Order: sequence, then C-alpha cells, then structure tokens
Amino acid sequence: MLDKCIIYQNDDGGVVIVRPVDCGLTLEEIAAKDVPTGRPYKIVDVADVPTDRKWRNHWTVDEADLTDGVGA
Repeated sequence: MLDKCIIYQNDDGGVVIVRPVDCGLTLEEIAAKDVPTGRPYKIVDVADVPTDRKWRNHWTVDEADLTDGVGA
C-alpha cells in the first residue's frame, strides 16, 4: 500500500478516498482513471486521513482544496 491516497467529493458532498496499491501506475494515472470525469481531486498523505470509520459519512473537504487535477 502506498503512503498517499486520492480524495474527491461525491455527489452528496462527502469525501471519497481512493487508497491505491502499487500497480505500476502513477497516482496521477490512477486518479485520471478512477476519479469521475471532471471531478477535482487532491493527493494527500494517508496519515492525514481520519482513521475512525465511525463518522466516515460526515467527513467533508472544501472543493477549493481539491487542486491536484480532475478525473479524465
């Protein structure tokens, strides 16, 4: 497992976390294929993602912070 993950907003404003494994693709290539078309995303350290899944449906991210690219 990599030490980085990809986050983006879902249709309800919640946060989707993509935790890629080493598959020979760059994080940008993974984001391009896995993030929905036109949706902005951010690559973050796994350590910055909350680990308590109890409140996972309440996690939010400001769309203005999603500045690393958009899904292809």
